[in-house]
Amino acid sequence: MPEGDTIFRAALRMNEALAGASVTGFRSVLPQLTRVHDDSPLTCRTVEAVRSVGKHLIIDFSGGLHLRTHMRMSGSWHLYRPGERWRGRAVDVRIVIETPSFVAVGFSIPVAEFLTDATLSRQSDLQAIGPDALAPSFDRNEAAGRIRSRPELEIAEALLNQRLISGVGNVFKSEILFVSAINPFRLVGTLSDEDIERILANTEKLMRLNVGDGSGLPGRSTTGRLNPREKLWVYSRAGQPCLRCGTTIEYARQGRDVRGTWWCPQCQGVR
Repeated sequence: MPEGDTIFRAALRMNEALAGASVTGFRSVLPQLTRVHDDSPLTCRTVEAVRSVGKHLIIDFSGGLHLRTHMRMSGSWHLYRPGERWRGRAVDVRIVIETPSFVAVGFSIPVAEFLTDATLSRQSDLQAIGPDALAPSFDRNEAAGRIRSRPELEIAEALLNQRLISGVGNVFKSEILFVSAINPFRLVGTLSDEDIERILANTEKLMRLNVGDGSGLPGRSTTGRLNPREKLWVYSRAGQPCLRCGTTIEYARQGRDVRGTWWCPQCQGVR
């Protein structure tokens, strides 16, 4: 599943390419996108901005129209020059937005809807979403309060709950908890205020390091190492030695959605 940093980078690239451009063509195989709310053709509009909200990508058009998309497990947006060959499969194309200089193609996007200014302000998924760790206005206190409100959850599950904090996915979940020296199976109710503050500080730090802040690190990295086999502390490293202490990294399925979790039993303690 694309994580918050992936959606954030996609929105940045699309905003740079599309913002201010007139829409010259639009098509979709999704029935809910075949009509615009006020029946005005999309080709009469301008792209005002492309932005991310947690794991949602929103394209703002002139006239108060918005296209909300969510990638779920496999969706993605690609940018091409007019006439350039698309890299994805034609059967996976869901949305195409054409401008004079770029073509934005949405592949395998399962969730998409047009919203007006009014319906956007009432959209239930967006209204319920927790503080976005990549937003300039990220509120750690609110995120801490929301996490604290679910003391029965294991902390790894809490980090994936988009109603508590948005943007964190499975890779960052394991990496954040390793850097924070917190066992992923600890119940939220057993964590101190200092534990939660450390987790949220590392959430913000690690995610911001992976959206092009000038760190110079190629690809997603949490260790700061250039060796491509040592870019992540624990994620997908089950059976390998911990890069910090040498203890064998462990793996287990966790939570209602049975998501994979990786951790170091030495650096992160017992459950």
